[in-house]
Amino acid sequence: MLTARTGGLPAKAPVLVAGPRGAVWLDGEGAAAALPLPEAAARARAGRPPLVCHAPAMARRLGCPPFRALDALELFAFVRPARFCVPTPRGLAAAAGLDEPRGLAAEAAALRESALTLLAELARADYPDPEDAAAAARRMADHGWTWGAAALAALGVSAAAPRREAWERLPEWSDRAPAPPPGQYPVEPAEARARLAALLGAGAEPRPQQADYASAASAAFGPREREDEPRVVLAEAGTGVGKTLGYVAPASVWVDKNEGTVWISTYSKNLQRQIDRELDRLYPDPAEKRRKVVVRKGRENYLCLLNFEEAAGRAGDRSLPGVGGAGTGLGLLARWVAHTRDGDMGGGDFPGWLAELAGPLRVGALTDRRGECVYSACPHWRRCFVERTARRARHADMTIANHALVLALAAAGEGDPNHAPRRLVFDEGHHLFDAADGAFAVHLSGRETRELRRWLRGAEEARRGRARGLRGRVGDLAEGREAAEEALAAALDAARSLPSDGWLARLAEGRPRGACEAFLAHVRRQVAARARDPGPGFGLEADARPPVDGLLDAAAALDSALADLAAPMAALEAALAKRLEDESDRLDAPLRIRLDAGARALRRRRLDLVAPWRAMLKSLAAEPVEAFADWFAVARRDGRDADVGMYRHWVDPTEPFAGAVLRPAAGALITSATLRDAAGDTEADWRAAERRTGADHLAAPALRAAVPSPFDYAAQTRAFVVTDVDRDDPGQVAGAYRALFAAAGGGALGLFTAVWRLRRIHARIAKPLDEAGLLLLAQHVDGLDASTLVDIFRAERNACLLGADALRDGVDVPGDSLRLIVFDRVPWPRPDILHRARRKRFGGRAWDDMTVRLRLRQAFGRLVRRAGDAGVFVMLDSATPTRLLGAFPDGVAVARVGLAEAAAATRAFLAASSDSGQGGGCGRRGRS
Repeated sequence: MLTARTGGLPAKAPVLVAGPRGAVWLDGEGAAAALPLPEAAARARAGRPPLVCHAPAMARRLGCPPFRALDALELFAFVRPARFCVPTPRGLAAAAGLDEPRGLAAEAAALRESALTLLAELARADYPDPEDAAAAARRMADHGWTWGAAALAALGVSAAAPRREAWERLPEWSDRAPAPPPGQYPVEPAEARARLAALLGAGAEPRPQQADYASAASAAFGPREREDEPRVVLAEAGTGVGKTLGYVAPASVWVDKNEGTVWISTYSKNLQRQIDRELDRLYPDPAEKRRKVVVRKGRENYLCLLNFEEAAGRAGDRSLPGVGGAGTGLGLLARWVAHTRDGDMGGGDFPGWLAELAGPLRVGALTDRRGECVYSACPHWRRCFVERTARRARHADMTIANHALVLALAAAGEGDPNHAPRRLVFDEGHHLFDAADGAFAVHLSGRETRELRRWLRGAEEARRGRARGLRGRVGDLAEGREAAEEALAAALDAARSLPSDGWLARLAEGRPRGACEAFLAHVRRQVAARARDPGPGFGLEADARPPVDGLLDAAAALDSALADLAAPMAALEAALAKRLEDESDRLDAPLRIRLDAGARALRRRRLDLVAPWRAMLKSLAAEPVEAFADWFAVARRDGRDADVGMYRHWVDPTEPFAGAVLRPAAGALITSATLRDAAGDTEADWRAAERRTGADHLAAPALRAAVPSPFDYAAQTRAFVVTDVDRDDPGQVAGAYRALFAAAGGGALGLFTAVWRLRRIHARIAKPLDEAGLLLLAQHVDGLDASTLVDIFRAERNACLLGADALRDGVDVPGDSLRLIVFDRVPWPRPDILHRARRKRFGGRAWDDMTVRLRLRQAFGRLVRRAGDAGVFVMLDSATPTRLLGAFPDGVAVARVGLAEAAAATRAFLAASSDSGQGGGCGRRGRS
């Protein structure tokens, strides 16, 4: 029951809920009216602000510009900061503890009740920190927050309540003594099995496959016998084995026996969250878990408190252009800052939908994506989320990281070796090849060189955002020291040879400025002359050799300019390091950290950027190196040029990965449900797995283990190749998606190998599916991040989701939400220059086939996640070669049929599965 203090909803606001075929308008007295979408849009914009759920998405649904509204998601983010709910009326109802509403009228009533419940929560006597909440509400109300008055009334706190900034509430971290080296005691298979049994509990159903997997994984936790020979285990665990707890069991035993840290590395943010949740079984006490488990990501994932403070300052200055509307977003972020677990904005406790609610505030700009950290010179350094997380990880039992971070740390070759990952679990190990490809590649492009200039010289034109440049970061450290000051000035002057703002337009107009832009102009000319147009959605690329006239001279001039830049960078680095040595008895700890960080940053950019760029430029006049693939490219976005550059990738990126990551490690478990190809030759399949994971570059062979899935795929799944749909005819492809999605009654995932095709099909099927009562979600269309779309897809059991092929590993939902997967065509590798080099190295057509089979296996594995799941897999490409169909599990017969037969068989199979209790929820009708 609401207290009188809440004041209820502002002026008995109407409620607006939009569905597939129309909308419902619930007036202030509770009378509901069904409206077509255009009329609902007109009402929303003309009258008092309605109560909605996710205002930006509502405007898109109504097909109108954004309008003023009471967004219940904003209220949720304010009342329950750093907590998640599915951003739909049903999701809010579930978060509020209400019964699931069915139908739009019920959703509208539930949305009003959810908002009242949240306001009542604010009014409770035990609501935490009401003064700080009131201060935030007052500031947001001053910026026009529609919930301001209602929130203040519910809190019942004086508007003159003392105000603390969000960062002032954060505790300061403190250093600890370095951890001693871990012991070397092995983990016996019996110990792993016993720990797994304890994690599962006495009443758990026996799962012999999971115990076998844990036993095999324990071999990765033994001591090394020879230098540079880590104990590496390749373990394939079929879907449903339970590999997360299967490797947590031996890992936790090793931690207990040796007092060290195990790094668990994943590829996707979804799996990081899943592993974090699974570790609740190992550490059921939240306080103990916080001490012993750390989720760590790259610096660019965490909120920078200095960026946030400066954004708040700009929002408070109403005279600044472009600030209007940002105050509400900053207020919601301030609430999150005060309650977040670790400041992670890239998949932690930061709801993905909150970024869009922030409006004109660019949430991504609040992280340190440009390497502008000033370390101990920052007033928030002692509260910094990045610094706190890095220090906690040094003493954690389990560090949950991602492949990109682990490889970046190794590629940089920096840091205390005592803190380097030595015991590793690579989950989603089938992604190691791609992760290594990104980590060890070098790009000499306009964007990359522009970023280096910005890092050196700072913002050279009036703009929002913090860009202090090198002088702002280390100028005071060089002050009064002639050699350092001269080196700093020379480096900043030499940076003028790099591209400045407007470089891309100047290239298009044929008036490059400086040595780097002149080189890029020749690159662009070579690409334009020699590239074939791959069609919409792709950039252009051409071989780097032989060069067009003038390119070698431009490359030599840029090399000389980069040499002029590298020399003063090295001199300044040496000057900072010399201060550390010469003044060791006079420097306090913060100053030492700044000097060390400044020297490291200079060295990293000089060695990891400038030096490789110079090597690439020199190589243009020499014979190509077999280990690398070099090419020129013009990147495009929405049909316009976005970047120009020279690109160098390792043909086999697992070679540097093995040298930088595996060889120094004591042990590594590389695991996945799809490590091996399914070509039919067991030994060849294992060799392919070793090649894609770097194990074949090690002196000692990796141990192999394979545990099959416990599912009966022959009974639980069906697979079809549709033979009468022209994959190049958008009308036919759209009709096929519409028919198959309707046959499944939703719960369908459509995967595309090109974003432009996804958008084209979405435009054709959105309205028909709406009319059929099926909610359609789409990556790259709906304006939501992939994780939020998947969360909605999981909650709305009869929704359909369109995504790029890369989404196939990100959808981990129960079978009552995912019961159909449709590929628009065979996911062949993109036929680019890098792929050409890899085909030559790895076996031509066999490499293509293996890549496709692995992608199909990964997608098929999404269908069945539990014993009662049922699902259908459909390929719309009639030219699908039979040799690729070995990707599917044994017993799955792939039928080549027409579209009508595939749709009928899908409907019948899912209906039968639902009637038998298998596939829980299959065959349900869409929402009305």
